[in-house]
Amino acid sequence: MWIAGVDEAGRGPIAGPVVAACVVLPPRHTLAGIADSKQLTPAQREALYAAITQRALAWAIGLASPREIERYNILQASLQAMRRAILALPIPPQRVLVDGKHAIPNLPLPQQAVVGGDALEESIAAASILAKVARDRIMRELDRLYPQYGFAQHKGYPTPLHLTRLQMYGACPAHRRTYAPVAQLRLLAAAAEVE
Repeated sequence: MWIAGVDEAGRGPIAGPVVAACVVLPPRHTLAGIADSKQLTPAQREALYAAITQRALAWAIGLASPREIERYNILQASLQAMRRAILALPIPPQRVLVDGKHAIPNLPLPQQAVVGGDALEESIAAASILAKVARDRIMRELDRLYPQYGFAQHKGYPTPLHLTRLQMYGACPAHRRTYAPVAQLRLLAAAAEVE
């Protein structure tokens, strides 16, 4: 039976997409070190990303853009990214384990939400690793496009460096305009134009 685990990365940042991954692991695999991506170093995640993508029965990535996050809210955009990852698998799984407490809307497959799933289910933990690495790579690419913000360092999270750069340069297309620091900056800029 193909059981897929799905997880996302990037709900908290104020820039960049939310990225999801879906992984079907072999029933008796020998992949060592799979854990919640937040418990691993960047080097460990990169090594596991290579091992998982080589040895998983199937895997796929899905994302939702900053504009979709603004339009639907982060929860719905995250669920959409997870749905896209699942539907991108070459063969549909018989069952999907979803990290968190929310089921994925309009998913034509049996699914089970698993609170804390990245610590409980290996397939979800593997998905968390793929999602985190894929998102970090996207943020490094955005850093090349918009080097003034330091995206490669903070990955879009609202660190002091990022907030300082945001105030200095304003928002770029990668920013989530409905998130508080970005929205406040836009309101201040609009008020300044009125004066």
